[in-house]
Amino acid sequence: MSSHYRGLRYGGPTRRGIVRQPLVTPRAARESVRATFGGVFLLGFTVLLIVLVALAVGACQVVEERAEFASATVEFGTPPPTEVVEAADTLHGEIVPDPYRWLEDQESSETRAWIDAQNQYTDGIFAQLPGRAELTDLATKLIKIDRMGSPTEKGGRYFFSMTRADDELPILYYRDGYAGEDQVLIDPHGMSDDNTTRVGLRDISEDGNTVVYWVREGGVDETEIRFIDVETRADLSNVLPTARYGSVSLLPDASGMYYVKYGNVEPRVYYHQMGTDPSEDVAIFGEGYTRRDIPVVSPSDDGKWMLVTVIHGSSGPTEVFLKDLANDGPFVEVIRDGASRTFGEIAGDRLLLTTDLDAPNKRVVVAELANPSVENWTELVPESEDVVIQGAGGAGGHYFVSYLKDVQPRAAQYDTDGNLVREIEFDVIGSIRGVGGEWDKNEAFFIFTSFHVPTTIYRYDIETGDMDVWFQQDVPIDTETIDVKQVRYTSKDGTEVPMFIVHKKGLELDGENPTYLTGYGGFNSSRTPGFSASAAAWVDMGGVYAVPNLRGGGEFGETWHQAGMLGNKQNVFDDFISAAEYLIAEGYTKPPKLAIRGGSNGGLLVGAAMTQRPDLFGAVVCTYPLLDMVRYHQFMVARFWVPEYGSSDDPEQFQYLKAYSPYHNVVDGADYPATLFITGDGDTRVAPLHARKMAALVQDANAGDNPILLRYHVKAGHSGGQPVSEQIEQMVDTFSFLMWQLEGAD
Repeated sequence: MSSHYRGLRYGGPTRRGIVRQPLVTPRAARESVRATFGGVFLLGFTVLLIVLVALAVGACQVVEERAEFASATVEFGTPPPTEVVEAADTLHGEIVPDPYRWLEDQESSETRAWIDAQNQYTDGIFAQLPGRAELTDLATKLIKIDRMGSPTEKGGRYFFSMTRADDELPILYYRDGYAGEDQVLIDPHGMSDDNTTRVGLRDISEDGNTVVYWVREGGVDETEIRFIDVETRADLSNVLPTARYGSVSLLPDASGMYYVKYGNVEPRVYYHQMGTDPSEDVAIFGEGYTRRDIPVVSPSDDGKWMLVTVIHGSSGPTEVFLKDLANDGPFVEVIRDGASRTFGEIAGDRLLLTTDLDAPNKRVVVAELANPSVENWTELVPESEDVVIQGAGGAGGHYFVSYLKDVQPRAAQYDTDGNLVREIEFDVIGSIRGVGGEWDKNEAFFIFTSFHVPTTIYRYDIETGDMDVWFQQDVPIDTETIDVKQVRYTSKDGTEVPMFIVHKKGLELDGENPTYLTGYGGFNSSRTPGFSASAAAWVDMGGVYAVPNLRGGGEFGETWHQAGMLGNKQNVFDDFISAAEYLIAEGYTKPPKLAIRGGSNGGLLVGAAMTQRPDLFGAVVCTYPLLDMVRYHQFMVARFWVPEYGSSDDPEQFQYLKAYSPYHNVVDGADYPATLFITGDGDTRVAPLHARKMAALVQDANAGDNPILLRYHVKAGHSGGQPVSEQIEQMVDTFSFLMWQLEGAD
């Protein structure tokens, strides 16, 4: 680790302001909810940020070799002043002050001027940090590598997304045949002057000649839906205007399409006839559902049947219906018990379902399409105490079941009678993800990845079990020197919690290792091993990277999830704090050298950790976060998350929300760790007002000598929105900040 970041702690006066008192799911379903539930599916963006942790540490080695990068003191002045405007709510007889409510108005001239001042202040500090050129060089080497997504085969063509080393954005490609040449289908470069317009696959016709794709401006969740003819590379005249779309499914002959619109409109399933005006599209399902509900549509491969699943909020129950399209039959209820969660797909001539009905760890059942209701289900894979089933799908005339075993994703192949054909296994700690294929084809594709194994996409022969590599990331890091272990520690209430710890082999446990602790703990989302070039570089240079499996996630089924939601949410924060205490007690690190990072629900996590235990951390990076838990449900799509968090409209839920809400637990005069908040206008999922209000409040309340900064982007959001060059710049900013703090710690 470099010594040249030492002495770069805060070098100027601390601003003191006004004194105040403390303020108190199958693929179609996954695609629909990924852009909805408060960053539950923020893993890709999380990995992107983790990448830079590695970069910063790797840069330290580079800086050490350059004599001109000597220790320096950063002149930071004082944060921009933020006006306090008295505002308050009276909830259930209690007055709740909100002095920065005026910052909720994102478009007001006052808020825009405040944002500009905050960015200028942050820019001024970042510009003084040494080693930025070296960090940029290293970031470029690690981030600008070839990346590829799993392919989808239709009509003998293989469609996929790929970002080559010199690209700013992912490009859509296809191959004619498995060994064909890569051919560009849609290149988004040049669609906007600043390369913030991106594209992605939504569906493909059975003959492989019509592709549905989305176009996204910046980091917003809303997209435009377009169609392209593969043979001519020409866009078709059909365009669905920008909106929040859920599942999108072409008919086999591409004569029409079913799709879902939700969000700030009443949720509905629509049918679109190709060649007609989208304003004429007819809603075929959804009458009576509210804006807290999300339908997910999944037709059969032959277009004769349609499965519709309705998700009631992020953590509520589901309803499942089946329709005979060939005979224009009515929607038949499969399950609607108001309690369980069931997802599925049509696999051949059967309905394949994963359900937690009478099974918190889930089970897999099948049903005949003519008689799909619960009483006619046949159990295929029963619930187990040892594993947590995540989902099931059909390919090659077989069923593939994905599950978690000891917090590691695995997959197994079954025949249609429920007999196990084989497990798909590897001999190292890691994750098998995304097994997928066509029912009438003998091939499937899946990803294997781990903290020390670069992401590899395999082609799997369903009949023989043979595998060959479709793509593997080539990263300039020696991963053989990295040690991955899984430990268990005891949380505050005695619960045993697992955690992955990654570091270089032979690491000395002297308490002096810069450590990066990240977590999530919510929405039944599991944190499993996955490769990041940055995390690998971080540990290769002597750092420690840790990921605890907090309650609220899905690592141990619905029971684990419920132990960290609603009134049990404090368990999640206790688990995270206990993870930090374990790392300190075992000699991995010490508080001044411990950084924490979280985004979205993970931003709430680190916000709660820094307000509950500010003494425990040396640096905090809080991205696209929820922080005002008293008012969160009033903004954007946050109503979806009420089943997970609760609502202050309810007297009982108000009490526990206010008790942990980071914004309402900032104490005037406390000594807070160095903190960087990151958000932007492009976040149309978690309102950016959370980070704005919290940054202003902590800047004013902080009595210590640590910087409280806000980086506010104009276009970036929950869905990204930055080209590679801007991602590198943000990474350099973020991790030069971290190294400034951790390497300067005593």
